[in-house]
Amino acid sequence: MEYITIIIKVFIFFSIVNVWFLRFNKPTSWRGGQATNMKKEFEIYGLSETMLYLVGGLKVLAATLLLVSIWVPQLTLPASAIIAILMAGAIAMHNKVKDPLRRSFPAFAFLVLSIVLILSNIL
Repeated sequence: MEYITIIIKVFIFFSIVNVWFLRFNKPTSWRGGQATNMKKEFEIYGLSETMLYLVGGLKVLAATLLLVSIWVPQLTLPASAIIAILMAGAIAMHNKVKDPLRRSFPAFAFLVLSIVLILSNIL
């Protein structure tokens, strides 16, 4: 199970870094509404630019803590809990703007992976 949790942590880290740094200003098939970049996506959700950077900062911080938790295991629970909460919020935002269910898939997948990390940490 240890190797599986390491793979999950690395996957979440690189995926979040990819979304928030490499694909921030690019359209994807997962963006909410008709958004062509992250800023427009948050506008569609009715969220401010401040919220955009707060959410992004928290996601990157939590993903980084997940990566560090490979060597400092006590960081796993708080980091994965933050990711889980943020992904539940992302799913809610997609629902709010009546996106097709498939657009919530990445957030749902990261929510499930975060729950797996939480459960593996407390069991």
